[in-house]
Amino acid sequence: MTRNQNHSFEIFHKVPFYDLDPMQIVWHGNYFNYFENARVALFAHLGVDLFEYYSRTQCLFPIIKTSTKHIYPLRYGDEFICKADVVEGKNKIVVDFEIRLKNDGKLCTRGRTEQIAVKAPEMEIMFAIPDEIRKALGF
Repeated sequence: MTRNQNHSFEIFHKVPFYDLDPMQIVWHGNYFNYFENARVALFAHLGVDLFEYYSRTQCLFPIIKTSTKHIYPLRYGDEFICKADVVEGKNKIVVDFEIRLKNDGKLCTRGRTEQIAVKAPEMEIMFAIPDEIRKALGF
């Protein structure tokens, strides 16, 4: 299958004061919020609404693994781009993230999330992403 060419999406954000830690840089846990916002925007761009899909099919997509590499800290008022890129969508959904400063493109953070399909209410793991979602993601 040929992979969808629109498998990436970028969002723009400005660091608010409440995202900072006592060292005046973005607290590490807030990067997952940025990743989530980018993933939701990417999925919407691809026509995927996992909540609607769950409502219709009782299939959940929990995150089972996350990773983050912090390279350069974000500070109050920094404007940045968070890019989400679907890199796998057959047996699990894997999304890679990259955060760069908007003004000069400096790489700040890389991350990854992995999601699987789970059938509710039994909570049985499905060993493949359902066709409708897989195809929308370009796999």
